[in-house]
Amino acid sequence: MSMNVAWLSPGAAYADVWEAMKAFTASRGPATPDEIWLCEHAPVYTLGQAGLPQHVLNPADIAVVRSDRGGQVTYHGPGQIVVYCLFDLRRAGMYVRDYVALLEETAIAVLGRAGIVAQRKPGAPGVYVEQPGQTLAKIAALGIKIRKGCAYHGLSLNVAMDLTPFHGINPCGYEGLQTTDMASCGLSCSVHEVGQALADELVRRLSAYQGSLSSGE
Repeated sequence: MSMNVAWLSPGAAYADVWEAMKAFTASRGPATPDEIWLCEHAPVYTLGQAGLPQHVLNPADIAVVRSDRGGQVTYHGPGQIVVYCLFDLRRAGMYVRDYVALLEETAIAVLGRAGIVAQRKPGAPGVYVEQPGQTLAKIAALGIKIRKGCAYHGLSLNVAMDLTPFHGINPCGYEGLQTTDMASCGLSCSVHEVGQALADELVRRLSAYQGSLSSGE
């Protein structure tokens, strides 16, 4: 399948990338190739469309941006890879629920190959790992927006980051939700390595999905 994968400038401002995603989605046509944008943001809290301000507990000097993605509040910052998926779901014949599952399963597969056992959690989108003596800790978050059958926003995965800013919010709207990263799970990986692995896995899974539709499976 045709897919453009691009790395954005390190420390890219969230608001700038958001505007670029909206512009790309608004201007794309039926034959426009899908794209994956990989990014490591400057520190920012983002509130989704349904995000409640009371879930931002103590933002300190970190900016809070209201976004049009689904979900509540999350944090993006250095040491975290954000994978923006600009996909034409209508063209791919993919339902939103299948797309959400594909994003989660992509992260689970990449983590699994790195030796980290991860899982989905019913009723709480994202990817979680079990830590000794704790409940499940969130390692990857997702939020999407669908406009005229085309998706944007996507998936973030914590690689090796300062997790302290998550204490300033109720992550994804859940009070007391623990967060973790790959480094805390004992893995030493670069953001670039993980980002490329996620992009490769996404392309593989999307191709397989479209192939199964073509073959009538």
